[in-house]
Amino acid sequence: MAPVLEVDGLVKQYGTTRALDGVSLRIEAGEIFALLGPNGAGKTTLIGAACGLVRKTSGKVHLFGVDLDVDPITPRYRVGLVPQEINFDPFFTVRESLRIQQGYFGQARDDERIDELLAALSLTPKAEAQTRALSGGMKRRLLIAKALVHRPKLVFLDEPTAGVDVELRRDLWSYVRKLKAEGTTVVLTTHYLEEAQELADRVGVIDRGRLLLLEEKTALIQRLGQKQLVVRFGAKVASLPQGAAGTLSEDQLELHFLEHAGTQTSAQVLSALFAAGLPVADVAMQPARLEDIMLRVLKGEVGP
Repeated sequence: MAPVLEVDGLVKQYGTTRALDGVSLRIEAGEIFALLGPNGAGKTTLIGAACGLVRKTSGKVHLFGVDLDVDPITPRYRVGLVPQEINFDPFFTVRESLRIQQGYFGQARDDERIDELLAALSLTPKAEAQTRALSGGMKRRLLIAKALVHRPKLVFLDEPTAGVDVELRRDLWSYVRKLKAEGTTVVLTTHYLEEAQELADRVGVIDRGRLLLLEEKTALIQRLGQKQLVVRFGAKVASLPQGAAGTLSEDQLELHFLEHAGTQTSAQVLSALFAAGLPVADVAMQPARLEDIMLRVLKGEVGP
């Protein structure tokens, strides 16, 4: 079965700036793929090349197995895009905007689908309001609804929760899981890396137009993640017992330990502390975070 999206050696040149520098990747049907990187890394350019908003310099893009150089139109009827920028005609109501969007994609009027999205994104009370009267968060919800109203099989979410409230973020997470369950493929870019860690099946890290890393999320966290253990003692501890790795704080009241592949486990460290009868007062554990891994990749501290 052909991948939903395949790019091969994709290059985009703006004058002397190479926004995409030979990017190659495959995105399979039904997965949630997080494309991560700093501002200006090339994420939006890559999405634009797939959606027909950016003309590539060289390389190949296939959507649903179709070469976009051969047929740039047909496969894009199955694609939805939530852009970073808020853009729509301010003189239509929310419901009218969604009906028009259905028409753009050659679909008959489907009010049942519109009502479903209005409810899912808490837009029902605003259905007859003109879009220019919406708050920033409601405008963002409408952009998401427009991207989904034609039931696309591939959805690009380009910073979909930038500047929005926690409620919308949680609502969107729930709806993305629903899309995945229905077989929709989702490509997500976000600076809120807890979103990527919560939702993604695979992760790609891009910087300066180059894809630095491409890996299944769980395997990546197991390979490069670092758990942090902090143990607070009820009295000063002069030294650590045998079998307890870590570093004592200057005041000798805390132990700090980073667990990663190849080290002791935090459980082993704690067992050694308790076995030695040390006065453990409190234990805090911070799980491995995708954010920390990405920063290490961008700094060149770890590689693929």
